[in-house]
Amino acid sequence: MRGVLVAAGLVALLGLSACGDAKTEATEVAAPAPVKSLGRQQQFYAGQEQLEGVTAASISVDKSGALEMHANASTPSAGYTNLGFLRRIYAGPPKDGIYELDVVGDKPAAASAQVVTPVEVKGAWETYPKQYLKGVRLMTKTGSVVAMLPPA
Repeated sequence: MRGVLVAAGLVALLGLSACGDAKTEATEVAAPAPVKSLGRQQQFYAGQEQLEGVTAASISVDKSGALEMHANASTPSAGYTNLGFLRRIYAGPPKDGIYELDVVGDKPAAASAQVVTPVEVKGAWETYPKQYLKGVRLMTKTGSVVAMLPPA
């Protein structure tokens, strides 16, 4: 009788150890690590905040030499004004040449429709660091998009 109980216990242990291996294999797939910001945010003005999300972005140099930036973004509600870009502050130029900018806007003062609203954000950066800049990362509350400078 004792031998039967020992054998049953060993079978149960082997079964449980196999279950543990299956769970370990399923959880080994890891999500990519979030991108760590190398700059710090500038102070937002009263009523100003990051927009909800950004889906596409592009940059180019215009005839005057300024960096023209365009982004397709979304706001958490209708009525956002003064949409633009706010550069992050760096101690030195980023090693990869990608500068970070927050996509911001002024929240509506009055009650507005609480529906995600697509917006187009445009801006220019006249004094961008020409010798270091290779692209920009436009950052919002829920994500970011990188736009690279086209080759000259």
